[in-house]
Order: sequence, then structure tokens, then C-alpha cells
Amino acid sequence: MEKDAKKAAEKKGLNIREITACEATAQMLERMEKDGAESVFHRAASMKPCPIGSQSACCKNCSMGPCRLNAKDPYSKTGVCGATIDTIQARNFARMVAGGAAAHTDHGMSMLDVFREVVNGNIKEFTIKDPIKLEEVAREIGIETEGREIKDIAIDLYEELERTYTQVEGEIPFAKRVPPKTLETWRKNGVVPRGAMREIMELMHRTHIGVDQHYENITKQFTRTALSDGWGGSMVATEISDILYGTPTPVRAEVNMGCLKEDHVNIIIHGHEPNLFEAMLESVNDPTLIQAAKDAGAEGINLLGMCCSGAEMLMRHGIPHAGNFLSTEVVMATGAVDAMGVDVQCIMQGLYKAAECYGTKLFTTNPRAHIEGVEHIEFDEHEPRKCTDAIVEMAIVRFKNRKIPIEIPNIRNLGIHGFSHEYINYMLGGTFRASYVPLNDNIINGRIRGVAGVVGCTNPRVRHDWVHVELVKELIKNDVLVVQTGCSQISLAKAGLYTPEAAHLAGPGLREVCEAVGMPPVLGVGSCVDNSRILIACAEMVKTGGLGESIADLPVAGAAPEWMSEKAISIGHYFVGSGVYTVFGVTFPIVEETKFHKLLFEGLEELGFGTWDFTPDPYEMAHKMIQHIDKKRKALGIDKARERVLFDMASRREMEAA
Repeated sequence: MEKDAKKAAEKKGLNIREITACEATAQMLERMEKDGAESVFHRAASMKPCPIGSQSACCKNCSMGPCRLNAKDPYSKTGVCGATIDTIQARNFARMVAGGAAAHTDHGMSMLDVFREVVNGNIKEFTIKDPIKLEEVAREIGIETEGREIKDIAIDLYEELERTYTQVEGEIPFAKRVPPKTLETWRKNGVVPRGAMREIMELMHRTHIGVDQHYENITKQFTRTALSDGWGGSMVATEISDILYGTPTPVRAEVNMGCLKEDHVNIIIHGHEPNLFEAMLESVNDPTLIQAAKDAGAEGINLLGMCCSGAEMLMRHGIPHAGNFLSTEVVMATGAVDAMGVDVQCIMQGLYKAAECYGTKLFTTNPRAHIEGVEHIEFDEHEPRKCTDAIVEMAIVRFKNRKIPIEIPNIRNLGIHGFSHEYINYMLGGTFRASYVPLNDNIINGRIRGVAGVVGCTNPRVRHDWVHVELVKELIKNDVLVVQTGCSQISLAKAGLYTPEAAHLAGPGLREVCEAVGMPPVLGVGSCVDNSRILIACAEMVKTGGLGESIADLPVAGAAPEWMSEKAISIGHYFVGSGVYTVFGVTFPIVEETKFHKLLFEGLEELGFGTWDFTPDPYEMAHKMIQHIDKKRKALGIDKARERVLFDMASRREMEAA
């Protein structure tokens, strides 16, 4: 129990209803307060952010510092080496991009490693579940598929996608997916990614003391690095996950802590790589282990997800999701979590204390990510059940010996998840005429104002979930279709916005489209690495026609209202680099009115890219996005009122015949 943390939180005036909009999280925080247990919310309340660091006005890249500049008068002095505020900020921002891109790139390479071993027959537990997608991806990047065996195509695909990481010259394979005009902008500015390893390595070198000392040149390289993430590492991770485990299609599923079951052995898997979770699905359905659970007095085994690997399983299999990033410690206060297995990314070290307090068996599983004091059970894709069976067995032991009183919030939220790019294409156009034409047409005629990607984490510096929910409500009210990834989609699912019935909250145009298609006004497309699906959708909108020649022409906008990680900065910048207006909330690591700030918030757009923006207020954020969408509509000449036509299948056939 963490009584000191409780006292610190009380001293700061912690008000649970003001720090989270999630009722289940609030209920469990109240229990933790009574128990004197610590959570991320308590630590945030007791620790004030460094004002200099939050504005990136400091540098610790050598031992002559750390150097602190004055954010109120940024050009009044330099670092010991003479580095200006613009150089220092550009270096810091670049290193955040490098860290975030490395996380997604390493994830993607791990998926590619598994794919190679499956194709070569060295991993038997996993198979290629979507050979159709394998062939489609192969054709897109120039691999011959006609009349060839799936294994031969898969080998060629692996070898081609490996270049995403290891290539030292040329252009990454998925550059072939980029709209020609957008690619022309990249080439003109020298930012087409070569290979992710080279881009990240070069970026880290450039930001070392005494190397690159011009903020514009540093920006060029971190743009290249970010694009190697979005159109490289992240995209490979998503496509290979679909090929191995199946491309998501809509599925009804529940989220929130009420999905825990008091009379079952409850196991939560939390992290980002789907391999552990897919293997765990086999273990919890093993008749021998189910019988062992029943012998221990349980009705069965209940598997749930959290964070991004949970979002993937939610989309693919309808596995219930217990909560997003800020609820990962709090859920243990239910006393009902018998085991939690974690792999990589967004795993708080504080999980150890929460698990110790409430008796949850906590296990790390990935060689990249151990936690001091936590038992490690190595997950090996060649023998995955050794790890997952062991976790189930120890969860059963914990169930049999439960000592903590159980308190499960009676809150479950049903929604529809699993809107992959492929399914959206089918949903709009049908089996034989899968197409984005209906989407583009309804944007052109004004029924849909534009499209917004609302993505990212949750952050204890703002009210948990609230910013996401209020932002999206304001967007759909103004006829903006919303697509989501990561923890953001769990925030919205808890708020009931993932059902077709939520269309009543949308503006009249968007509402009609949703009712005609039978879809929610908010579409969940996957985990944070699956932002690449949004890039593909943008490229498809350009290819379909009528909305400009590049992604920068589209009436679209992006937002990460509660971002907190380096991955978010990399994601944000690969959208900006692709041509998308992108606005962040909470805080932004740049001093305003510096030359570097003006480059990101104005100058990049003048070069043909997108642009950054910032506001912590969800309503202002929504209207900034709407204003940008309207600006793009005006530039396309579609800002005038037009006859709105929602094409049914008969209308489409007439168009085909003509």
C-alpha cells in the first residue's frame, strides 16, 4: 500500500470525478483511495511537470550541460556549445521522433520475423489466415502473383518488405502506395525514406553534439524518419498482422471493467504485439486448462485485453476489452484480475505495486521489456504455449487462493469494432464494386463535411477520456466522419459512440449516410500502429478522384488530444509529412514564436506538407479541424451547397452501365 502517495494526492486536492470521465475507473480509484493504493493519477497529482522541459527549452545531449534556456526570452542566451533555442528544440523533437519510430519499426520487424518463420515452416502454431490480402499486398509493391503458389509469393513478399528496414539507398517498398503528387513533394524535399534503420541511425547521429546545427536540416531528417515509420514499420506491422491473423471485419464486442467475471478465472493481456495474445487465445480454450479452472471452483476462463494488443483482439475476435492505458493499474483494484501478461510499449512500471497490493499475478513475457520485481516468462513464437499455458495455470492457482474482496463495476459498453481499410471499401461499394466512390461523392456533395482521424493515448494531465469524447461529439455534430485508433477508440466505445444508434448525435448529412450504410459515426480501425490504415484510406480517397491530387488536398484532419509518448510524436509527424493537418492536445514540446515553431506550424505547409497545431481545449480543437476541412473544401471548389445524393446499389449499377 502506498500511503505516502495517498497523502501527496490529498495534499494536491485530488478529485476523482475531475480526473476521469470513466465511471468504472472512478469507482476503482475510490477503492484505491480507501486502500491507500497508488495509481498513475496519484503520481501525476504529486509531481509537477518541469516547465522548461515541457517546452523543450533544455538540452542534455552532452556533459557540458544540461543547459536551460529561458522560454520567455528564448534568444537571450545559447547553450554552452552555442546551440540556439531552435537547434535545441529541433534536436529534442527529432529524438522523440526517433524513439517513437524505433518502437513501431521494431514492432514491425518482430512481425516480419514471425512471418518469415511461418512461411519457412519453422513456426507451426501460426499460419497465413488471409492469403487474399497477402496477394493484394504483393501485387501493390510489384510482386508477380498470377499462377504462383502462396508460399512462393510469401517468400518474395518477406524479402521485399525486409528492405523497409535494412535498405541503405532507394525508396521503401510502400512508397508505391503514396499518391504520385504526394510522392513528388517528398522527392522534391528529399524526404522519401530509404530504410528505417538508416533513417533512425542517421537522425540520432545528426542530433549528437556538434553535428547538425540547423533546425531546418534536422527537420528534413526527422520528417524522413517519421515517414519511414508510417509508410514503413507501422504499415508492415499492420499488413503482416492481417495476413497472419486475419483482416478485421466488424464485430460486436464489449468494453469496460464490467467484462470481468467474479466466478471465472480472469486473465488480461496488455501490450502491443498480437503474437502473445493469439497464442493465449489457444491456451484459454484448451479443454484441459478449462477443466483445471473448473476443478479450482471457477465457471471457466475469461480472457480480456487492454491497451493496443487488446484493441487488435477486440477487432479480430471480439475479445472483451477492459480499459485503456490509464486504467491498466486501476483494473487490478477490482480484485478479480487473476493474472496479467504484458509485452512491450505503454507498460507502466507502477503495475508491479498495484499487482502486489491486489494479489494479481503479473508476468513480463518479452525479452525487450522486463520490470524489476516482476516474474518473467519468456514468450517464444516457436513454442508459444509454454508461456501462455504457464500464465493460465498460475492464474488458476491465484483464483483458487483469492484473498482480496471482489468489486467489479457493473459497466459494460457494447459497440461495433473492426473497420479495416478493406472492410470500409467493401461496406461502401459492395462485393463486386468495392470502392471509396460513395465516400468521395458524399464529401463532394457536402453530406459529409470531411474526415477526421482522432487517435492516441490517454494522459493524466487532463481529464481521462473526456477530451477524446467531447472532441469527437463536436466533430460528428458538424458532419465530420471520425476514424480512430489506439486508446482513443476505447474512450469513445465506453461513451457509447461505437453503435449505429449513435448516429443521432451526428449532423443531418453524416446521420443520413450512417443510417443508409448502417454504420456508427465513429469507426475504430485498430491499435496505434494501425494508423497506417488511415494513411492507406487517405491514399485511396486521392486515387478515387474528385478530391485533389495529393493527400494535402483532402478535406481531412488528424488529432491526438491526450497524447503522451514519443510514438505519438512520430505518428503526428508522419501524418504532417504525408500532408495532413494535425493538432495535439495536453501540451506541445516547443517554445512558441521561435523559428522552429514557425517552421512546424506554418513553414511545412508552404512546402507542400501538412502542418502542426495545438490546443488543449476539445471544442477549440474540433473547430480548428473543421476550419481546416472547410479551407480544403473551398480550395477544391466544393464549398458551395450542392444536391446531396446517397447512391444505392441500383444507382451504382446505372453509373457502371453508362
